Amino acid sequence: MDRATGFLQPLNRAETGGRNGVHLAIDPSGRFLVVANYGTGSVAVLPIRPDGGLSDAVQVVALPGQPGPHRIEQAGSHPHHVVFDSGGRSVIVPDKGLDRVFIFRFDSAAGKLSPTEQGAAVARAGSGPRHAAFHPRLPVAWVVNEIASTITTYFWDAERGSLRAVQILPTLPPDYTAENTAAEIAVSASGGFVYASNRGHDSIAAFSSDPRTGLLTSAGWTPSHGRTPRYIGFNPDHSFLCATNEQSDTIVTYRADGATGRLAVIASPVQNASPVSIAFGKL
Repeated sequence: MDRATGFLQPLNRAETGGRNGVHLAIDPSGRFLVVANYGTGSVAVLPIRPDGGLSDAVQVVALPGQPGPHRIEQAGSHPHHVVFDSGGRSVIVPDKGLDRVFIFRFDSAAGKLSPTEQGAAVARAGSGPRHAAFHPRLPVAWVVNEIASTITTYFWDAERGSLRAVQILPTLPPDYTAENTAAEIAVSASGGFVYASNRGHDSIAAFSSDPRTGLLTSAGWTPSHGRTPRYIGFNPDHSFLCATNEQSDTIVTYRADGATGRLAVIASPVQNASPVSIAFGKL
């Protein structure tokens, strides 16, 4: 990255050991990249070279299990997200196709994933777990379920590397009856509010989080001001939240009220062809 302009220059390409890598995460040591191969049902580890380039995958882990009941979206394993816990010891991988949230230990010295004793948390059949986020302080994780348009609260045991589901809430208003798929999840800096995007309802659902338990309560819905908000996320200092409306080619920026969690548009939409994700960098 050019530090003066932010422009990018390609370094190299590397093999992920699978097809259709949909999400990736860098381990806290900065030495390895972990990738979810959606099309082939696997998770891969790629070394990061000193110059920032990548080496081919040194480990590819297939995700086992019985496909969910949706004949089209759940024909097989479809891992959709890679999330490290706060200590960097564990990785959770929501799998839309198998209705599982897989849990791995990560060896940062060897760059190796190994299943925990639990191995995976089993979601409600037909949920389609898609993306996940941890509370910044509490032992809690939230998973947004694409097919069911729900969000599940899990209690997280970092020592055992295990998840226990304790709550499921809809991401949609009770009077909405049309088609929808939930897409992305974002958490405020305090952990006091959780947001999920709805594709169909074309909204951002807000939830307040109990400061002691992390359990959620619906706090309303804000229009995404575009079609199919595939991604929502905060900038690094959490001063604003962006939503990418994939099918209307816009990025909309909001400010989140720290007391109520309500979102307010703070700028004109940015035109961008089919935006699906945002990564923030520092110049």
